[in-house]
Amino acid sequence: MKITAIRAHVLEAPIAERFAFSQAWVDRRVGLVVEIETDAGITGWGDGYGPPWALATVIEKYYAPRLIGRAPLAGDALWEELYNSLRDHGQRGVPVQALSALDIALWDLRGKYFGAPVHVLMGGPVRSSVRAYATGLYRRRDDRGDNHRLLAEEARGYLDAGFTAMKTKVGFGFDDDIALVEMLRQTIDGGVALFVDANHGCDRVQAARLARAMEPLGIGWFEEPLEPEDVAGYAELRTRTGIPIAGGECSFTRHDFRRILEAGAMDVIQPDTASCGGLSEAKRIADMAWTHGIRYNPHVWGTGIGLAAAMQLLAVLPTTAPAFGAHQPLLEYDSTPHPFRQDLLVEPIRVADGIAHVPDGPGLGVEVRRDVLERWRVN
Repeated sequence: MKITAIRAHVLEAPIAERFAFSQAWVDRRVGLVVEIETDAGITGWGDGYGPPWALATVIEKYYAPRLIGRAPLAGDALWEELYNSLRDHGQRGVPVQALSALDIALWDLRGKYFGAPVHVLMGGPVRSSVRAYATGLYRRRDDRGDNHRLLAEEARGYLDAGFTAMKTKVGFGFDDDIALVEMLRQTIDGGVALFVDANHGCDRVQAARLARAMEPLGIGWFEEPLEPEDVAGYAELRTRTGIPIAGGECSFTRHDFRRILEAGAMDVIQPDTASCGGLSEAKRIADMAWTHGIRYNPHVWGTGIGLAAAMQLLAVLPTTAPAFGAHQPLLEYDSTPHPFRQDLLVEPIRVADGIAHVPDGPGLGVEVRRDVLERWRVN
């Protein structure tokens, strides 16, 4: 079996109602889908988390010529070749995100070739289902009262849907942040996990103050409080609060995470499978985290293909302790407006009563709807 063609599809769609995190307002959703064709009639699909036009350029102009005509079963060898080809110029960021999309597609191809799900080829499953948390509760209005009303309704909707955990966004100033978190804790039951994400919108002083104020509210983790480069700041903050510190969606490959783990900077690492180096590198990072006794919950923000890749990884993530009551990793289930996320799949990945089941079909276990791909494709 040889690779005959590689296509990078840039997708874009407007959304009806914009929302905000600490850095910007979002008024459209974008994505990058990679398609790898072979002379055996098997197609592999991948998802890249990053600026889609930049990823598409790296994939089509630089990586694709190196892969055309090659055997897709040589997974680690191809990964190392592509990474080393841009190592002097791209040890993180766009080159690694582009590599991630290709790596996911190659795993999908291999699974389809052998007639097995990716998680079986990776040595699993450790688990066949995972508890999901709803990612949403973004800022919807500038008016605090109106914003709180809308987010309280949204939180109650997640409870009605069976979620037992959810995540909100902070980074809009101390008064706004603590008022929001207090409102949400009052809205949802104390037994429901509430996570808080700043999208690296705080400096060290702001993060420490907010963490201290949130401690009585039973926060499951404080995600990306600081800029991703400030590893020392994460390690310091971790000693100043009892709230677990999480992060890593903006970090890349085992090399970044080696520094994070050796510095004792985080309680929970969150590599994005479609960004950190793909399924191959995500599993290497997971094994490093296991060795350090650090929890791993993958960040998920992309198309249904990226969601399926995260599910395959979740099936094989090791637990941090060999016990019946050991912590199990969670699925981040993006619940924000997204016109083509679930519609892109013939059988979307669903969460029922807070639980998602790992697809057990060949490869990623999902099929792509070409009509939806073509509808939202802009290149």
